[in-house]
Amino acid sequence: QVQLVESGGGLVQAGGSLRLSCTASRNIFSLNSMGWYRQAPGKQRELVAIITDTSRDITNYADSVQGRFTISRDNAKNTMYLQMNNLKPEDAAVYYCNAKTWDKSSLSYVHSWGQGTRVTVSS
Repeated sequence: QVQLVESGGGLVQAGGSLRLSCTASRNIFSLNSMGWYRQAPGKQRELVAIITDTSRDITNYADSVQGRFTISRDNAKNTMYLQMNNLKPEDAAVYYCNAKTWDKSSLSYVHSWGQGTRVTVSS
C-alpha cells in the first residue's frame, strides 16, 4: 500500500480557485493510477479526475469539472495536484486522494486512500 497525505482544502468564494496536493510515501511513477475523488454530505464518493497511466500522463475528468479542474503530478516530489478554478457551490465536498497499485502477492490491485481534505465553496 501507499500512504497518502492531502492538503490544500479550505473555504473559497464561488468563482475562486484552490489547489489540492497529495503526497505519496513512494515513487508515484510506479503507481498504476492516481486520482482525486470527492464525497459531499449524503452523496456517494465520486471520481473527479484521474491519471490512469502515470508513465504517460493519460488523464480523465468528470464531466462536471471538465475545463475547470486540472490534475497533474510532480514525480520528483512524489506529489499529485488538483488545480480547481471557477469553483461552484456544488464542488463543496471532502476530496480524497487515491492510488492504485498492483500487489504481486495477492495478484490483485490495491487501493490506497488519503484522509481527505475539505473544500467549502460559499455562494
